Amino acid sequence: MAAVFGGTQSLHTNALDEAIALPTEFSSRIARNTQLVIQEETHITNVIDPWAGSYMMEKLTQDLVDEAWKIIEEVESMGGMTHAVESGWAKMKIEGCAADKQARIDSGKDVIVGVNKYKLAKEDMIDIRDIDNNAVRDSQIARLKTVRANRDSDQVNAALADLTRCAETGEGNLLDFAVKAMRLRATVGEVSDAMEKIFGRFRATQQTVSGVYGAVVEGMASWETLKAEIAKFNDEEGRRPRIMIAKLGQDGHDRGAKVVATAFADLGFDIDVGPLFQTPEEAARLAIENDVHAIGVSSLAAGHKTLLPALVQALKDQGADDIIVFAGGVIPPQDYDFLFAAGAKAIFGPGTRIEDSAMTVLAEIRKARAQVTA
Repeated sequence: MAAVFGGTQSLHTNALDEAIALPTEFSSRIARNTQLVIQEETHITNVIDPWAGSYMMEKLTQDLVDEAWKIIEEVESMGGMTHAVESGWAKMKIEGCAADKQARIDSGKDVIVGVNKYKLAKEDMIDIRDIDNNAVRDSQIARLKTVRANRDSDQVNAALADLTRCAETGEGNLLDFAVKAMRLRATVGEVSDAMEKIFGRFRATQQTVSGVYGAVVEGMASWETLKAEIAKFNDEEGRRPRIMIAKLGQDGHDRGAKVVATAFADLGFDIDVGPLFQTPEEAARLAIENDVHAIGVSSLAAGHKTLLPALVQALKDQGADDIIVFAGGVIPPQDYDFLFAAGAKAIFGPGTRIEDSAMTVLAEIRKARAQVTA
């Protein structure tokens, strides 16, 4: 309703279970009907601007515009948005806001009903939509093979060559050449590869903000106690607990991973952030090279039942099964036993306070270190 009041041109209501899994048909219908109730029963869509003339809304709108303009001027002073993205500035601004918001939720300064206030003593299990990742992958590969077998390969290769030539010379319309190639059934990957030959591939700058999360919760007893425990670990082991935050497979959602990374760093952990789209084998190798105690797998695209076991196996294959693995993100409780059996030492689902997850990870690292010493 707030979006409609704001004059949105496109509206999507998330299903109630999207925080833990892909939505079911039942939850999707509730989400769809929420929009239909607003459209059919409230009648606010019959009015162009329901808030017209409201001093409060006009003041809030002007404040928003003024603050947005400051950001636009800052971007312009940097040479434009392309430079802002390349430098990592844009991601850092987003991550700073995300870390601040998460700290306010974890500390209770911002209330999220049912998450940090008014919680049930015991939550009922929600039916989820279970996806067999391997079956989906096999199906997609089969479809891809069928497409390639039934297309004119010579025409596709010629269209891709034209696309590369356009990228190199600047002559012609790049989008037009891409559309022509795809109409001949070139794949997204092939079109991307054709342009990569000239442009290269963009690699996001791996930076994390510091001090944002800690500034919100500084002085809170639980936060200071945890920082003292990490300092104690440093005194005992001669170094701080070191963790790598990993994004595996085709999951490009890294907001949660970056928030965890910055909060853990503010606590005193040494943090490495792996690049997006790593394979389990690449993540294992990087973790070994960085001599970490643990790997945190951030999963928001339903790939955890395939990727986490593969990571645990990769660590074993490379002789580093003393590195513990934990997971967090959109992981339904129904999958916990499977992941524990696969080698996960801890799982942190939606709504987990970062302090609680940090304390658990520190305890698991200590346990693993004791076993190695024994």
